[in-house]
Amino acid sequence: MSRIYRLLIPIALILLIAIYIVLPNSPGIHFLGINRDFSTRLGLDLVGGVQALLEADVPASTPINPNDMNIAKKIVENRVNALGVSEPVVQQAGSRRIVVELPGETDPAKALAVIKQTGLLEFVDMSSLSGQQAFALLHTKINTDWSPGGNQPSQNITPTSTTPITPTLTPGISITPSAVPSSTITSTVPISRGPTFHTVMTGAVLKNVYVNPNPGGVPNVAFELNAEGAQIFKDFTSAHIGQVLGIALDKEVISTPSINQAITGGKGVIEGKFTQAEADALALQLKYGSLPIPLKVITSETVGPTLGQDSLNKSMIAGFIAMCVVVLFMALYYRLPGLVADLALLCYALITFALFRLIPVTLTLPGIAGFVLSVGVAVDANVLIFERIKEELRSGKALKLAIDLGWKNAWPSIRDSNFSTLITCAILFWFGNTFGASIVKGFSLTLALGVMVSMFTAIVVTRTFLHLILDKINFTQHSRWFGV
Repeated sequence: MSRIYRLLIPIALILLIAIYIVLPNSPGIHFLGINRDFSTRLGLDLVGGVQALLEADVPASTPINPNDMNIAKKIVENRVNALGVSEPVVQQAGSRRIVVELPGETDPAKALAVIKQTGLLEFVDMSSLSGQQAFALLHTKINTDWSPGGNQPSQNITPTSTTPITPTLTPGISITPSAVPSSTITSTVPISRGPTFHTVMTGAVLKNVYVNPNPGGVPNVAFELNAEGAQIFKDFTSAHIGQVLGIALDKEVISTPSINQAITGGKGVIEGKFTQAEADALALQLKYGSLPIPLKVITSETVGPTLGQDSLNKSMIAGFIAMCVVVLFMALYYRLPGLVADLALLCYALITFALFRLIPVTLTLPGIAGFVLSVGVAVDANVLIFERIKEELRSGKALKLAIDLGWKNAWPSIRDSNFSTLITCAILFWFGNTFGASIVKGFSLTLALGVMVSMFTAIVVTRTFLHLILDKINFTQHSRWFGV
């Protein structure tokens, strides 16, 4: 009994922590430099949002560098993170596609516009144009001499972007030197020459871009270039003071600043009569506009919040019904041990949900299905134990010994079945992660967590509760309490 009481201490501690995590208004953890809030994160099929599938916009016969796709995925992820969406999902699907999910996005048009900005950011030489002529090209498509991965000028360019977010700019925008902090260095791309507008450099040479108000409080867009970009920019701005340097995204002109003076340090500011929203939009385009390979939107789907809320309500009802049916079955069929199992099952549900909030796991409809299925797995372990206990009791064993022998004899079956399920979950998770099937990933992850917690409750919680409650009962006088 002393061993049983010692086990109660860690069980009680785990349950208290789980209760603290699952509280609706849990304050989280904020001490010793740890700042962590606990919340239930729901997928877009439960709260609504936007899902899009992007694909490399190159011929099917053209091989794609896996590293380029990985960089493109990270850039798309940075771009959607800048939208402020809670827990966006960006993952590679196969060798040519990227899946983007934005749960809770309230402005689908804006989100799709940002996602569709999948092309190339270029700094274009417009020194042959006057300021007014360059300004007239804003929001229009142009041809440039840069082409992906080669030194040949591009001809008859068809842009992949459809509705990019572009600020409304005014004439007289200028580029001036600035002192801004360093950031991370990105790779550069080759420069090409051709008969149309010359691309001085692409957005790949940008190290950092952010909005920085001037002393008068007017927002400007500050930028910093890497070493190669700084040299290119120094040479160009030194030779073109007072002339126009266009900025184009997917061959569409988004800004036409003029060069006030030579920028020799690789750090500058784009000044103009920006509003805060215009400056933020331009900074977003500059920072996340350059991709190593072009992408196009294959499909996009918008899930309304009403539909998502309806799915969530039905999922909650289904989960509640499943729990009630299982609890009633265990209580009616196994009597007193069944009630003990129900108590352990509630502990299981509490611990599992706490893990979902702690990790955290983004719950989707398939994820909830995986959790409900894991409830059956948790009960299955108890069923095996109780049936073994019944066999020992029918053979005349004392109740305490029957509990130990029942658990010992049932453990190999519990272990093998649960490990088989975990292996299947690992295969499903790998499949979902490799091919971008987030539905499969969510199902496998919640099921695997549920199986592991069910093993803990079967090995530790159920056995401890059985000894604690049943050891002092005289089985010969109350055999009906055990359904024997």
